[in-house]
Amino acid sequence: MLMHLAIADLLVTFLLMPLEIAWAYTVQWYGGDLLCRIMSFFRTFGLYLSGFVLVCISLDRYYAILQPLNFSGIDRRGRVMLMTAWIMSVVFSAPQAYIFHVEVHPNTTWYHQCVTYHSFGNSQTLEILYSSCTIMFMYGIPLVIVIFCYASIYLEIYRKTKSTIALTFRRSSSSILSRAKRRTLRMTITIVIVFVVCWTPYHIMCFWYFMDRENAQNVDPRIQKLLYLFACTNSCMNPIVYGVYNIRQKRDRVIVNQLSSLSKRSEGSTRKSIS
Repeated sequence: MLMHLAIADLLVTFLLMPLEIAWAYTVQWYGGDLLCRIMSFFRTFGLYLSGFVLVCISLDRYYAILQPLNFSGIDRRGRVMLMTAWIMSVVFSAPQAYIFHVEVHPNTTWYHQCVTYHSFGNSQTLEILYSSCTIMFMYGIPLVIVIFCYASIYLEIYRKTKSTIALTFRRSSSSILSRAKRRTLRMTITIVIVFVVCWTPYHIMCFWYFMDRENAQNVDPRIQKLLYLFACTNSCMNPIVYGVYNIRQKRDRVIVNQLSSLSKRSEGSTRKSIS
């Protein structure tokens, strides 16, 4: 599942962010109507996919910790969740290609911009409803599911650790293996925390815009753009998190191999002394 999250991160990092930076630099839109619609689709596709895959990972961890003996259908369940994440990302991103289009400035005919003007008619309510649904499915619902899953996992781990018995030296390697599993859990939780930290300021700004548009419009547009780009840096941070935890995981594997070889040597020497 982490591979699918990495794909979503790559889409945002190497497709969305360069286009956003170039667009902010040129101010007006030079790409034509078709590219405007395609880019608008991918502006949300990678973000939806990233959030939905995080939900899949959280649910996968939830079932692994709370139902560890239920092995039937694990692979199928994972495939179904990931397929659903991809399909939902396409479905929820598709309206972007419809509502975004190129408009010519009424007084400056050479100025073109990729906007949503006239897509909602004169209904501000419809525009707010669409934007609210976008925030809810891109951020709100995934966040609620993720918090529920990890809160349940934490409570289960806390309950089990109260009855944990200290392991002997002969089981030290398995202890390190279980510690590696806990590190994987911590890595996933770190990814979720990064997701929350990066996206919350932008969505607070959006919520303020919906509730009090008159005052929210007074905020410097550059600040709004920076908040959006900061949100997108979530996809840049995830590979760093993978790298840090994978280095530690490789170090643990080396320790496990060393302990296993030491254990085999000690058993061999013990047998020789007995014989």
